[in-house]
Amino acid sequence: MRHLTAAFRDAGLQVLAVDLDPQGNLSDYFDVDPEADPTIGDVLSGRASAAAATHDGVIPANLSLAEAELTLAGRMGRELTLRRALADVADAYDLIIIDCPPALGLLTVNALVAADHALLSSEAQYFALQGVEQALEVIELARDSLNPGLQWLGVLFNIADMRTVHSREAFESLREHVGDRLFDTTVRQSIAYAESAERAVPIYEHRPDLGADYLRVAEEILRRLELDDARLHVAARLDALS
Repeated sequence: MRHLTAAFRDAGLQVLAVDLDPQGNLSDYFDVDPEADPTIGDVLSGRASAAAATHDGVIPANLSLAEAELTLAGRMGRELTLRRALADVADAYDLIIIDCPPALGLLTVNALVAADHALLSSEAQYFALQGVEQALEVIELARDSLNPGLQWLGVLFNIADMRTVHSREAFESLREHVGDRLFDTTVRQSIAYAESAERAVPIYEHRPDLGADYLRVAEEILRRLELDDARLHVAARLDALS
């Protein structure tokens, strides 16, 4: 999500990135001070507002978020906590991107209840389709019970080596089941993503050839969101790389 956030910002959009993973990887990618305070854990616990927890366009996370999730589990209306918190800052941004943990737990449910759109990411693994189907069930549950306006944006095939038969078969299996909801662009597997994270720079600055993958994904997302001015900006950047 770090690279997509950077691409959207470069396209002129005001973007808030919310790290909802206790591991705090998104926060690390944006080089947020590890001692930054308050964090998303404080927001969910009611100790801070979303505005107060925003640090250079990022609401960071750390391991205290795991404790906040446990506290949240005992509250009435716990699934609505993030939506209520973000309502206070929503008008200040064109996009709010929430980076979810891999587990389909209370934090992810909070994100789905707060969101207008859900984007799934699937790695090139044998159980890729099973993971997508489970995630879609959670999306449907959130839509049916607490967020009827939630739309499924699609599935991004991530960390893939399309030179292998395994990756191509996994991609085609997903396409067979989700149709045009599968993004046309696949994000290639490379150690360069870890290198760009270590340097806290977007992948399209560190390795423009690989960065083109994320710019194409950004263009597809903006097309589906009907944000045409920003999409044209991304398309122009892609043309400059080619």
